[in-house]
Amino acid sequence: MHDADGYFGEDVAARYDDPTSEMFDLAVIGETVDVLADIAGGGRVLELGIGTGRIALPLAGRGVSVHGIDLSRAMVDRMRAKPGGDAIDVTIGDFATTKVGGTFSLAFLVFNTIMNLTTQEAQVACFRNVADHLEPGGCFVIEVLVPELRRLPYGQNIVPYTVSPTGWAYDVYDVATQRTTSNYVRVVNGLGSYRSIPFRYVWPSELDLMAQLAGLRRRDRWDGWSREPFTHESRQHVSVWEKR
Repeated sequence: MHDADGYFGEDVAARYDDPTSEMFDLAVIGETVDVLADIAGGGRVLELGIGTGRIALPLAGRGVSVHGIDLSRAMVDRMRAKPGGDAIDVTIGDFATTKVGGTFSLAFLVFNTIMNLTTQEAQVACFRNVADHLEPGGCFVIEVLVPELRRLPYGQNIVPYTVSPTGWAYDVYDVATQRTTSNYVRVVNGLGSYRSIPFRYVWPSELDLMAQLAGLRRRDRWDGWSREPFTHESRQHVSVWEKR
């Protein structure tokens, strides 16, 4: 990928805000913001992968001071065009290594964004970078799926999850490297387009070890933003680590 905006350039940014998607449901956003505002406790907040401001804008609307990091200028430009978007400070860069001024009571990564870092080394670096930005007692929150390997019969490495007359979407897994790609075929007026984005899936226990290496300890883990218990049947988790 040679685009300066990575895999989230203007073509993705232009249709990222999909009002039909569950992630843009106002109830889902409100529940997420409630939890994050509670953990922040009135302190400064750092969002990694701030994107188009899906969470940052309503969080700032609660009076929370939000700073963002994002590699994609195209995504950030979309946020800037929204009411209140130009009031949020954003640093353009790789959130695994980019530094910003000051310390924060909360840093967070939502909607599987930790998997946009496609190596274990980069994910470990992200935890260390966050730890450097947190004040003592500050928290790091990640929302991410539990790898869906239980859906893979022996010998299969593809999991389709969207099939319609106008498009297909499927994940391809490499269980030896924990790398995966999400692949999208879109048909408009009889013409097809194809897009592929790489990820690295990561296990809850692996995230706990990354946190430990960065000097953080796990405080909470829930099935979702409603703070339901995390169980062996959970397909996602919201985890909170605290700086010692």
